[in-house]
Amino acid sequence: MKLSTKVTELTNIIAPAVAACDVALWGIEFAPQGNRSLLRIYIEALPEDKAQDKQVTIENCAAVNHQVSGILEVHDPIAGEFILEVSSPGFDRAFFSDEQMHSYVGQTVSVRLIQAIGEGDKKRRKATGTLDSIDASSLKLTATDGEQFEIALSNIDKANLIYEDA
Repeated sequence: MKLSTKVTELTNIIAPAVAACDVALWGIEFAPQGNRSLLRIYIEALPEDKAQDKQVTIENCAAVNHQVSGILEVHDPIAGEFILEVSSPGFDRAFFSDEQMHSYVGQTVSVRLIQAIGEGDKKRRKATGTLDSIDASSLKLTATDGEQFEIALSNIDKANLIYEDA
């Protein structure tokens, strides 16, 4: 889950504005689309607020949108027009860093890989299953068909949590 240089630049600019709104920055997606790009910011409750079952509200999203708009106007890091969206990462949250996955060991995740893993006709670039463990270089996943994988973190293109209603 390597972040682009542009996303890293935007994160460095946006993170202080998000923190000033008393929420945590979960991640940023930037999709350049010609003259009109899309900048999507995901926020979540601070750890101490989550402990009290506080969730991200529409007011939090509006405050972050207002703060970030002002910061982006000053720094002007995006050429041309752009659409700014601010939201919670939701139940099926995408992971933007390996560290974010540590809290979800034992839960179901979906990963899309850069290079296929497996042997012969069992090669795959996508896997969904239980996140068994994660360390500094790889994660272990038991797929829904029972097959077990050790996947290098450097081989993960995209990963997200699969929400399962208990």
